[in-house]
Amino acid sequence: MARKVLVMGEVRDGSLRNVSFEAVAAAKTIAEGGEVVGLLVGDSVASFANELIHYGADRVVTVENDKLKSYTSDGYAQAFSAVYAEEKPEGIVFGHTALGKDLSPKLAAKLEAGLVSDVTALDVEGGNVIFTRPIYSGKAFEKKIVTDGILFATVRPNNIATLEKDESRSGDVSSITVDVKDLRTIIQDVVRKTAEGVDLSEAKVIIAGGRGVKSEEGFKPLKELADVLGGAVGASRGACDAEYCDYSLQIGQTGKVVTPDLYIACGISGAIQHLAGMSNSKIIVAINKDPEASIFKVADYGIVGDLFEVLPLLTEEFKKLKVHS
Repeated sequence: MARKVLVMGEVRDGSLRNVSFEAVAAAKTIAEGGEVVGLLVGDSVASFANELIHYGADRVVTVENDKLKSYTSDGYAQAFSAVYAEEKPEGIVFGHTALGKDLSPKLAAKLEAGLVSDVTALDVEGGNVIFTRPIYSGKAFEKKIVTDGILFATVRPNNIATLEKDESRSGDVSSITVDVKDLRTIIQDVVRKTAEGVDLSEAKVIIAGGRGVKSEEGFKPLKELADVLGGAVGASRGACDAEYCDYSLQIGQTGKVVTPDLYIACGISGAIQHLAGMSNSKIIVAINKDPEASIFKVADYGIVGDLFEVLPLLTEEFKKLKVHS
């Protein structure tokens, strides 16, 4: 059954987030040969339209307005609703990001549609789209089928493979003018912390530290390894509570949920709350002095040892491999 699917692209810090391309790939599966329409909302986003098309969107609709420079649920909901009314899609896909988690429930309620959130895989059988999502803090997975109405889903970053970029693809880029009004929230200023390295939520490699890191200075060898591997640094709640690092690095049930290709846990005991945020990583390596640490139960590879001795050795070996590759 061919469907038209509308995909929300996200622009941040002057570039499209990778999850936008993953959402396009998911939309292609849902569309079953139908049309995938990208949507870009902001004050100056039209320049990113062709990139969405190169990754699989058939065409792109943009909504530009000075009042949409910074995200607000009211403003973006008005922009989305205007495009939805014109396109009338059978499916909608967002990234399961801060924006997606905030805006998609609001829109689903407005459209009287169900919402399948935090999708990690999807397939089509007999004309039905089967969505897979984690439950019980990642300890189990459930499969869902939408039997009636709009297929509305958010996809977890780093789980849906993007389509191969094809710069020869072309498609129509159009714009819709929306009179954005009655905003209950006005963003006066945005002050961002200086970003270090790769975005944690989209990183393919994460080096995470726990209380075993012992201090803020103890994160230095983790950062050095992350730099060599082109990855990001994360942390357990214990490390954040101990003020070894900022809470923006926290991974776990009350922090970020990540699914990198490689997750190296350094000095992390393996509390269930932390596992909820990283247990679906493709490969998990644990480094801990305690051979009985719970983290080893979920690790694919384990190293029993002092992280301050192990990490420098790993960093040097990876440097050698990069030189010879």
